[in-house]
Amino acid sequence: MTHHQRAESANTLSILAALIQFKTLSEQPNHEIIAWIKAYLEKFGVPCSVLFGPEGDRANLFATIGPKEQSGYILSGHMDVVPVEGQDWATDPFCLTDVGGGRYAGRGTSDMKGYLACALAMVPYFQSLDLKRPIHLAFSYDEEIGCRGVPHLIPTIPDLCAQPRACLVGEPSDLIPVLSHKGKCAIEISFHGKAAHSSDPSKGENAIYPASELVLFAKDLAKRLKTEWLNDARFDPSESTLIAGVIKGGAAVNIIPDHCMVQFEVRSVPGQSAKEIADLVVEKAQQIVKDRDSLDLSWSTKVLSEYPALFPCENAELIAMMERISGVDSKPSVSYGTEAGLFHGAGIPSVICGPGSITRAHRANEFITESELQDCNAMFAKLASDYCCH
Repeated sequence: MTHHQRAESANTLSILAALIQFKTLSEQPNHEIIAWIKAYLEKFGVPCSVLFGPEGDRANLFATIGPKEQSGYILSGHMDVVPVEGQDWATDPFCLTDVGGGRYAGRGTSDMKGYLACALAMVPYFQSLDLKRPIHLAFSYDEEIGCRGVPHLIPTIPDLCAQPRACLVGEPSDLIPVLSHKGKCAIEISFHGKAAHSSDPSKGENAIYPASELVLFAKDLAKRLKTEWLNDARFDPSESTLIAGVIKGGAAVNIIPDHCMVQFEVRSVPGQSAKEIADLVVEKAQQIVKDRDSLDLSWSTKVLSEYPALFPCENAELIAMMERISGVDSKPSVSYGTEAGLFHGAGIPSVICGPGSITRAHRANEFITESELQDCNAMFAKLASDYCCH
């Protein structure tokens, strides 16, 4: 490793340590990490835009290194992390800890503050070049609960810079360029009945029964998705999927339950709308209540999270570039979801490629290795020197 590379690596770890200490849980204010990143960028003369969402207490961040009037590349990542409650951590999850073997533990190391740290660490290098194409940093909030933040960033991009050539979403992919992923829609449906003593069920309206009927409908629909609906061999499983993931109802065994809630999740292959499948479950819930024709039974629904699938990248130039700067062949698909589908939907060709492994994400003792961070830095260096300087 050269002296320059050692310094870069140390700087990346220093930045990562700073980012990890911010407890940027989803649905929580993120002004502290925003202020830190903004101050860091301003040290290098990089202005940035802080873009608040409708919640008012959290924001996205967008910054540009190089000529914004030219078409360049977005490095996209999210600042929020998932909770650590109920997990058995060997170290403080919000303190970057060297656990030996070149591994550094902490919540968000792989998913995905490691990527953010690499992008920020490379800013001085980007600034040292005579960039002809810009490199943009797009950091979002509330990705972990359904990509809720970035939809408030993407529409502002035309006012901030020229139409980007591509977006590199840095979800942990072992630095393998990934070309597509499924879409998702999660919904919650609640049935509201009437409580009564179990000794006379006729005096109440049992909310668990219509919920059970809906769960069985979903189970049957899931089977039909496999045999009758669109399949895509790039994915495993190749079909869109539907599950009932959570069900809660009743207060005691001797009380007719007046409430029952079920949460459903759909993951859809590209070309199939997850919401379209979820809507069938919603329509069935409405029909169940209508058929029972009871004044004591009602229902309600809400969307918990939703994001589109990332259609397989067909941009041969972008694929070739990603394979060259990462040093590995691209992968057709992954099972998890990202913000890439939203960028793609806005007309920005997108791929997934980031350091760390998705198998470590959301788990206790999440970690990233120093070599993975170094490889990501090298990838960014090649992007800048080989594709943004001429």
